[in-house]
Amino acid sequence: MTATPHKLWQFHGGVQLPEHKAESTTEPVAAAPLPRQLILPLRQHIGEAATPVVKRGERVKKGQIIARSDTYVGAHLHAPTSGRIALVGDQPVPHPSGLSAPCIVIEVDGEDDWGDSRMPPIEDYRNIDPVKLRNRVRDAGIVGMGGAAFPAAVKLNPRPHQKIDTLVINGAECEPYITCDDMLMRTQAEAVIAGMHLVRRALKPERCLIGIEDNKPEAIRAMTEALGSEAQDNIRIVSIPSIYPTGGERQLVRVLTGREVPSEGLPADVGVVCHNVGTLAAIYRAVVLGEPLISRLVTVTGSGVHRPRNLQVYLGTPVADLIALAGGYTDDVERLIMGGPMMGFALASDAVPIIKGGNCIIAARAADVERPGPVMPCIRCGECVKTCPASLLPQQLYWFSRARDFEKAQEYSLFDCIECGCCAHVCPSNIPLVQYYRFAKNEIWSQERERRQAEAAKQRHELRRERLQREEREKAERMKRKQATTQQTATTATTAHTGEDPKQAVIRAALARAQARKAEQAGENNNENR
Repeated sequence: MTATPHKLWQFHGGVQLPEHKAESTTEPVAAAPLPRQLILPLRQHIGEAATPVVKRGERVKKGQIIARSDTYVGAHLHAPTSGRIALVGDQPVPHPSGLSAPCIVIEVDGEDDWGDSRMPPIEDYRNIDPVKLRNRVRDAGIVGMGGAAFPAAVKLNPRPHQKIDTLVINGAECEPYITCDDMLMRTQAEAVIAGMHLVRRALKPERCLIGIEDNKPEAIRAMTEALGSEAQDNIRIVSIPSIYPTGGERQLVRVLTGREVPSEGLPADVGVVCHNVGTLAAIYRAVVLGEPLISRLVTVTGSGVHRPRNLQVYLGTPVADLIALAGGYTDDVERLIMGGPMMGFALASDAVPIIKGGNCIIAARAADVERPGPVMPCIRCGECVKTCPASLLPQQLYWFSRARDFEKAQEYSLFDCIECGCCAHVCPSNIPLVQYYRFAKNEIWSQERERRQAEAAKQRHELRRERLQREEREKAERMKRKQATTQQTATTATTAHTGEDPKQAVIRAALARAQARKAEQAGENNNENR
């Protein structure tokens, strides 16, 4: 079986890269055993970190929520297995900085006991209400499994003005070495297709396009067979060219639909929602099996391990355990990379855990690690412009970022950069362009946070000043009312004692006060004349 013929478009730029995919697809997918300990960072999604709802020493069941996220762009965190909470605190996490971050550490008990934590399966899932589906996806903590880790429930809830007519399924997996999506489609195609139907139920698009790169014939065959008689004109499996970064969301939308996502916009703005195949399989498991997102398929590959392969891994499993399951390190291992060689980042240690967006671990030997030559001045060759898939001007962005002219960098659409690395890959001057863009973005975000903090402090100061002024006014009013009450009481008492008419008493008291003031002024004038 082959993919359905479909008109394709081209995105600007892109590069051809060595694939290195066959190394990890020769062995079947294997389930990783339970590790001794699971390390679960609280921030495994785009947005604010989840808040722990368990304490040290507490026993938890498999699938139990251990950290909640009550923000709209957020995802809950679940216990991948049963055990005891050994720590709630900072631990090393997979991040380019190599720093630690808040985590929950579970001491595994080996029982893998669900208890009553499993969500009840939804039997009539083909007729599920869209609101119920969104709530289930949110409760299950599902995020984009392609690496971006954007909360999946948000994509199932487009804004009223966003009419979604096309659902794009991302099976491209364009980075070298990574094969987890390929193997998922080969082995769990039915789950992917079932997840697709669930998403279609929520979004009600007119058509669905499943984009798979042409270097994955086995995946195309398996997905076509799983679709079976349901294949219609409005559901198509489309074979697309293997050009990096075809798997980028904007680039895939362009290739399959011909539409350009606007600057700083989203695919939903042009009527498209895009989901990764791994996300669809996770949605299927959450709805039909009642399983939250507690594991994922991970590629462990590179010439630095003896047995490159794909493993079904519990979230929180240390990378060192996966390396052992891949036969251990070979000699001369130079670098560990999480993600692909283009958009991934080096790990400071193999003690860090697998997270929701962690799709690949590459163990690279010294001979495989390209050592760029010395950085030289830009020669204005324009190669970076030719390869940029976002149609940006990388050279200009480089100058502005280097000069810390962040306003200009934003004018040249800095935040449309997807940090794919194409520009740095072709630069003959060995300029680490992407590093400059990341620096500029972080500085802009930092300045924006400081601006918001200063604005909040200013607002608090103004509110405090208004409160103090209001309290002073209220105090003065109270004093005035008290004086008036005291004076009235005194006048009433005098009147009652003398039998004088109250009006006459008030007039007499006022005349007395006026005479007293005149006497005081006369005394002051006499003192001055002396």
